Amino acid sequence: MSDAKIRRLVRQGVLVPVGHGAYVRAKDDVGGDPASEHALRVAAILAVARPGPAGSHRSAAIIHGLDLLRPRQPAKAITVTRPPGLGSGTGRPGVHIHIAELPGGHVTVRAGVPVTSVARTVVDLARTSPFRDGVVVADSALRTGQTSKDELLAVVADCAKWPGIRRARLVVDFCDGKSESVLESISRVAFRDHGIPAPELQVWVGGEEGGVLGRADFLWRRYRTIGEADGAVKYADTSRAISQLRRDAGLRRAGFQVVHFTWNEINRVPHQVAASIREAFRQSMR
Repeated sequence: MSDAKIRRLVRQGVLVPVGHGAYVRAKDDVGGDPASEHALRVAAILAVARPGPAGSHRSAAIIHGLDLLRPRQPAKAITVTRPPGLGSGTGRPGVHIHIAELPGGHVTVRAGVPVTSVARTVVDLARTSPFRDGVVVADSALRTGQTSKDELLAVVADCAKWPGIRRARLVVDFCDGKSESVLESISRVAFRDHGIPAPELQVWVGGEEGGVLGRADFLWRRYRTIGEADGAVKYADTSRAISQLRRDAGLRRAGFQVVHFTWNEINRVPHQVAASIREAFRQSMR
């Protein structure tokens, strides 16, 4: 099409610009769905690039629907990986380019867009992000069944000499699909950083008489201590809050210590959360 015809179709609302030199038909626009919008922006970048690059890192994680610790920072930046020797075809504002090999098994297609596989995406982010950011995305990938420890280890082996791979190995060793939320993932990292023993996750706890009292986010069985990560919606329902209080009372009558903490506490004062857990350990051993 000529530039004039494209401009006319944009004015008429037939085409919608989605990137420099790239447009989508208005009837195919995906406004309102963050993952689809991001996939469209990645597709726009790849459409005007030489063959070979794939969406990767944060972009691939968004398209795969994986949890990110900082999902909005930056919200619109596009990340692609380009194999060595292909020139700089994707270089443009708002696009971050990684130069790395892309073996066939490390690339898949989601929403019609070439992106790194879930396992490769997790390892890439684990290599290039702080440890707890890597744990958040790895836990999410395992929890949703989109990859496995074996697949993660295979990618780590493929990238054995790459920068940051040691941190990625630590993330893969530590990650656990039983973590049910970002809050639980960063809580486990905080426990690790402050010398708290690794807890069991999502354990059904019963009283001495055999009845089930509830499921614990975290259980330190040796110390008969339960940790509960309280998300923003956990007590939004009054009846649910009352039920939680009754559950806690039953657990304490059964001889358990119960420690609650919030997102703000585990982020801002994790040492205080750790101190509360240690105090619960001491109380349980009396």
